[in-house]
Amino acid sequence: MAPSATSDMPPPSGRNSPRPAPTKIWNVSEPPFEGFKPIDTEGYAHSNRETAIVIDNGSSSVRAGWSFDSKPRIALPPLMARYRDRKLNRTFTFVGSDIYSDGTARGQSKNVYEPGSNIVNNWDVMEGVLDYCFIKLGVDGRNGSIDRPIVMTEPVANLGYSRKTMSEILFECYGAPSVAYGIDSLFSYSYNGGRHGLVVSSSHTSTHLIPVVDSKALLSQTTRLNWGRFQSAEYLLKLLRLKYPSFPGKISDPQAEELVREHCYLSQNYEEELTHFLDWTGLEDRDHTIQFPYVEQVIVQKTEEELAIAAEKRKEGGRRLQEQAAKMRLEKLKRKEEELEYYQQLQEQLQNTTKKEVKRILESNDFDEESQLEKRVRELEKSIKKARNKDLGEVEEEQQEVPTFPLLEVADDQLDEDGIKQKRLQRLMKSNYDARQRAKIEKEKERSRQAEEQRLDDERRHNDFEGWVTDRRIARQAIVSKIKDRERLKAELGNRKSLANQLRMKSIANLAADTPAKKRRRGGGDDDTFGADDADWGVYRTIATGEGSDDDEEEDLGKSLRDVEAILLRHDPSFTADSTREAQSDWTKSVLHAFVHGPYAFDAGDQRQAHQLHLNVERIRVPEVVFQPAIAGLDQAGLVEIAASILNERLAGATATAAARRDDVLRDVFLTGGNTLFQGFEQRLRSELRAVVPAEREVRVRRAGDAVLDAWRGAARWAAGEEGRRAWVSRAEWVEMGSEYLKEHGLGNQVGV
Repeated sequence: MAPSATSDMPPPSGRNSPRPAPTKIWNVSEPPFEGFKPIDTEGYAHSNRETAIVIDNGSSSVRAGWSFDSKPRIALPPLMARYRDRKLNRTFTFVGSDIYSDGTARGQSKNVYEPGSNIVNNWDVMEGVLDYCFIKLGVDGRNGSIDRPIVMTEPVANLGYSRKTMSEILFECYGAPSVAYGIDSLFSYSYNGGRHGLVVSSSHTSTHLIPVVDSKALLSQTTRLNWGRFQSAEYLLKLLRLKYPSFPGKISDPQAEELVREHCYLSQNYEEELTHFLDWTGLEDRDHTIQFPYVEQVIVQKTEEELAIAAEKRKEGGRRLQEQAAKMRLEKLKRKEEELEYYQQLQEQLQNTTKKEVKRILESNDFDEESQLEKRVRELEKSIKKARNKDLGEVEEEQQEVPTFPLLEVADDQLDEDGIKQKRLQRLMKSNYDARQRAKIEKEKERSRQAEEQRLDDERRHNDFEGWVTDRRIARQAIVSKIKDRERLKAELGNRKSLANQLRMKSIANLAADTPAKKRRRGGGDDDTFGADDADWGVYRTIATGEGSDDDEEEDLGKSLRDVEAILLRHDPSFTADSTREAQSDWTKSVLHAFVHGPYAFDAGDQRQAHQLHLNVERIRVPEVVFQPAIAGLDQAGLVEIAASILNERLAGATATAAARRDDVLRDVFLTGGNTLFQGFEQRLRSELRAVVPAEREVRVRRAGDAVLDAWRGAARWAAGEEGRRAWVSRAEWVEMGSEYLKEHGLGNQVGV
């Protein structure tokens, strides 16, 4: 288990302390271009016709060298890219890590193996990889053949067609004098001195358990688990896509494999550690922050002098606006005073004029009667007085006069046509005035009702405090439920497959399918009557928020919730600040925040943080699949169940020698392959095997000296010995016996298995 910090305890308030920015951040790297590799002629010069070329044909890496070497001279990924440059009129071929030197080559690259499998399915690429190996090993092919024996590794129970095709290529295309095949994990076991044991080989695409007795593999009892480093990286990618659905960066397959290799480890007690993995204490040690490349937004920072100049400019602009506003008010006041003076003179003129002249003067000034002129004069006086008081800073309360409507009491037969019009106008004005008065009375009644409700609420609080508190808590819970329902609906609308979004799309489809009741006639308009009924417009609310929406969407639920919580905080001693929704939604107490962003604050606008991944639970979940395949949806038994079946049951029924050697097999459980390099793998397997075998039996688990290279070293040592030479199939034997002919040996596959 990763180390945990135990000194940082949460404060008594229950709120966890936000952690400072992580001190260590891991960066992802691009697949390396190893540069130009010169041709190695030294090995070929020291070789002879008995010296074999050893090729570990792995699904993650192909390693090649001479049988007298202590380590392979060449290691390359089984990739090749070939494309033609139209401008240069040349065909380029890139093999291995060389494809990473060219963008086009990387896009055109192809793998020897089918993804997730150790079966060769692209023989053109296989030939390109073999060409690269032989050329870099300095093999002199001027006579049309490599003229050296080939020893090549192959997977357990390799397909006859794959071996047949590989032999045809080696014999016919390269002219190899002899060829031999062997299982990579058995070569590694032999190199590490094994004789009786259980070989646990977990490699790039699969995991095999092979019992070995008297240095011979019991392939009939061998079991395969379809899980390796490739599937682990693929599983991690799926988990990260679910965890960060809107992650702006791109995670490539080599980067995912690097994350699995560098950050994952096997838990000794998976269930227990998973339960407490996201606990706040020590989370900064268990959470690994992975930084992906990003482009930082350029924010221009101004100096204090520039900020002061900008502030002064804003103040100056404000002063100019104030001066312009004051100037405009003064000009407007002058115009009103001139207008008032004109109308006052007009009133004096009307006093000494005949009625006919009065009517003419009023009509020329857009007035129907003298009362309108008087009203205009009063309005101007009031406006001028108000403007002067505003300039002086004095606020005078307006005294609203009660309007009178004298014409309403006069019969229509006593009025002329203009009088009847004025009476109608006064009736309308009286109706508006009465409506305002009724509204004012209703407001007063509402205030009185609210005051009475508050009084009754206070009385109930004093007389029945428990019931009062219960009602308030129920009201608060109802508001919280509405808020959660709105948030859930919003989240569902963002998911294309959710029921809410399907109903929304159904409404849109129904609208699109609606047609007018009558066909549109030539030259006529559309008979669609949508919008004639106010209820028609509610469809837009349905489209925007789903079928379950109602008028509650218009409510300010946040304000209502704060009001209720303020009352509870003021009167309920058991309702504290930590009980509020704001405190409960605090990210420092959110397991989801800890899972996605670790114990650190997150700013969505920060590009650096937006391009970060946090590995925590995934660090133990991905390697755990080997022991519990069901958590990744794999319908197979786990590693320990398979091993227990082989050790306790199947060995006893295999052969008499195997049954007699069960204790020796238990004393040598051998780990090899790159997928066994997880921290804690050896200890976990030992402890779980100890629990499923009889107590009187001894269990020993050991790892290969080099879990990755020992397969090639074992093949090289085997090829240099007499046992290996006896297993070589010569070209003459291949031609005579057929393409499926195979010499069996203790480290290879058996015919028919």
